[in-house]
Amino acid sequence: MQAEQLKNLVVNALEDVKAQDISIIDVRDRTSVTDYMVLASGTSNRHVKSLADSVIEEAKDQGVRAANVEGASASDWILVDLGDVVVHVMMPATREFYDLERFWRDAPDLGAAGSE
Repeated sequence: MQAEQLKNLVVNALEDVKAQDISIIDVRDRTSVTDYMVLASGTSNRHVKSLADSVIEEAKDQGVRAANVEGASASDWILVDLGDVVVHVMMPATREFYDLERFWRDAPDLGAAGSE
């Protein structure tokens, strides 16, 4: 699956479970680690976990296995590494504290739709 398709699959999986504040950051020209970072917020620890689970399940259904999942036990920040797309699902306070969007501020923010 191409990175663009995978990014769209991730966004759809997050939207299906009512993720808040979805942000897509194009990091292709900034790092060789991944093509896109997708950030989303959940309303509770349980919601954060269900958002991450939705992404993992949708990717798996399309034959994409998560290379790594970090933070599932704490559930205030779960990282799902799908290779070409890295997904960060966080509680709003955690997201505000770490402010990954600011860290990648020079990379194009594609918004929730992901259109370029």
